[in-house]
Amino acid sequence: MFADLLEQLQRFPLTTPQPQPALRNAAVLVGLHGSAAQPQVILTERAAHLKSHPGEVAFPGGMFERGDSDLLATALRETWEEIGLVAEQIEPLATLPVATPKRSDVLVTPFVGRVAEPLQFTLEASEIGAVFSVPLAEFMAVERYRYFSIDVRGRPIEFPYLEYRGYRIWGFTLQVIIELLNDCLGAGIALRYPAEYQRDRSAQIRADLAG
Repeated sequence: MFADLLEQLQRFPLTTPQPQPALRNAAVLVGLHGSAAQPQVILTERAAHLKSHPGEVAFPGGMFERGDSDLLATALRETWEEIGLVAEQIEPLATLPVATPKRSDVLVTPFVGRVAEPLQFTLEASEIGAVFSVPLAEFMAVERYRYFSIDVRGRPIEFPYLEYRGYRIWGFTLQVIIELLNDCLGAGIALRYPAEYQRDRSAQIRADLAG
């Protein structure tokens, strides 16, 4: 699986984009590691005391800062700050389509990187509650997906999720992983998302035109 995934990632060439003006820009790392037969993705659990999305599962990453040379630098810096993985341990491989998750005004650029083992994490406790890895095969098991409801301005909205060892993986993070598997491995995973919470891949077109 890992070899096929790495080969198909050539469809998403690695770039070093600059932040888009007049927008809030962020970057995340889709960090892959593990054996050829069982590649895994690194995820974090946001600290429970945070005001924004406490306890949610996310990729390592964060907001662009003025000292970053580009958005890839943002993803690598934030990964080091949050979970202690140094840039030298990460081989950037691909730039996935940017998106604006959950109707926010943040333009997020995901970068796929291969992370050298062994993994030694140092968590920034003010931001991260936990770090863990999930085999990509877990996401291929379509029978394991469930749906849960969130009350949004007085009406329930259903979201798909995957439960893994007590962690609920959903939202933007799950969408990026599923799109990666569908695009690169032909996984054919189809999940139901509310229209207003679809990952807006058209943001990639806007970014390309602006850049």
